[in-house]
Order: sequence, then structure tokens, then C-alpha cells
Amino acid sequence: MSGFAGLTVVVSGGSSGIGAAAADAFAERGANVAVLDLNESPGHWSRKCDVADDNQVRLAVAATAEHFGRIDVLVNNAGIGAVGTVEENSDKQWFRVLDVNVLGMVRLARACLPHLRESPSPAIVNTSSIVATTGLVNRALYSASKGAVQSLTLAMAADHVGEGIRVNCVNPGTADTPWVQRLLDQSDDPAAERARLEARQPTGRLVTAAEVANAIVYLADPANKALTGTSLAVDGGTAGLRIVKG
Repeated sequence: MSGFAGLTVVVSGGSSGIGAAAADAFAERGANVAVLDLNESPGHWSRKCDVADDNQVRLAVAATAEHFGRIDVLVNNAGIGAVGTVEENSDKQWFRVLDVNVLGMVRLARACLPHLRESPSPAIVNTSSIVATTGLVNRALYSASKGAVQSLTLAMAADHVGEGIRVNCVNPGTADTPWVQRLLDQSDDPAAERARLEARQPTGRLVTAAEVANAIVYLADPANKALTGTSLAVDGGTAGLRIVKG
């Protein structure tokens, strides 16, 4: 997978976790990488951008296009989490998470599409989650947002396939990222909670950010022109396997 030389890849939420791993993976394959995040990326060209602010999104995308002269791939990765049932999350929380996780992707795609139409190898990869298709306890709001991302991916793929713009999504399982660690740190026994999370994975471990990043690169690779409207689970088999021992 080395077909990114000379291409410009925009990665939202690229200063940590899966986004940072994706930015590194694209750069290693020769791409120009632009990280759009609330925080600066130490290793890549970056612009501060809150995906919940349409003006910031448009300015950041314009600055990227001006700096690199083109935009070829958009990795819609910025997102926030939420814990709770439908009774436990307020309307304010619902509006905030949907604004970032769903509308944030809409804003970035809308701003990047004019540039993608000029690219010989345009692609969009959205970060969804296995919770889009697998019911997990205390994840009602987060699951709803990621289910919307998966549906949005299919709709966008249908809308833009005629323009040669491929749109796919990656569905990570529980990944070993700073966000997951923060959730673990909130528990009474972080080590025991991590062990419990690892034990429920068929592979016996959490997914790494690098593994998800490799899947994102695969979906965006110009060599894979037949891939569009695809959801790729990177979850160690969590969503699809039921391991019965004994």
C-alpha cells in the first residue's frame, strides 16, 4: 500500500488515538497529511478545528488546500463518547454528541467535496464503531451516533459513486486509546476493568490504534477502487464471533 505519494490526506481528530495512528500511517506511505483537531499534532502539519463549528471547518479545509494545493482523502475521525442509557443522557448531551459525531462529518465532507472532485483518487473514510450494529449496555447515545455514521456512509457512497468518490467506514471494536483509558480510570479498579474488557474480546486483547489505522489506509488506498459503501470491522471478532469454551 504505497499509492499515496503526492496525495493529501485530511485527518480529523488526528492528534491522538486512532486519528494520530492514521496520520502516521498515511505519512509513512508518502502522503501529505493535514491534521484538523482541537489540539495541534506534534508530527504533522495541523490546523486547530472544532468540527462542531462550520466556519472553523471551512477555514481549516481552505488552509489545507492552499498549503498543499489539493485534497485527495478525508478521514472523518473526530468524535466524542458518551456513557449511559436513554434515561441517563440529557438532551444537551444528545445534541452535543450528534453535533460532533455526525454533523461534524457532514461539515467536513461538505467542505472537502469540491476538492475531492478534482482528485484522481478521491476517498472518504468515516470512523464508525461496532456499536453501530452490536448492542452494548450503557451506550445508547454513542451507539445512535455511530449507527447514523454507518447509514451516512452508505448514503454518501451512493450519492458520490458517479463522481468516482469512494466512501467507506471502519468499525473499530474496543481500542486501546487514551479515551478508553480515561473511561477505565473512572472505575473503582482500572486494572480489573481493563482485564474484564480484554477477557470479552475473542482475541483476549484490545484492538490497537495502529490496527484500525491500517484498515483506514486500506479503505482509502487508490488500488482498491472497487471498495465503496463498505463497513470494515476491526474488532478482534467481537461483533461476529461467539466463542464457547468447554
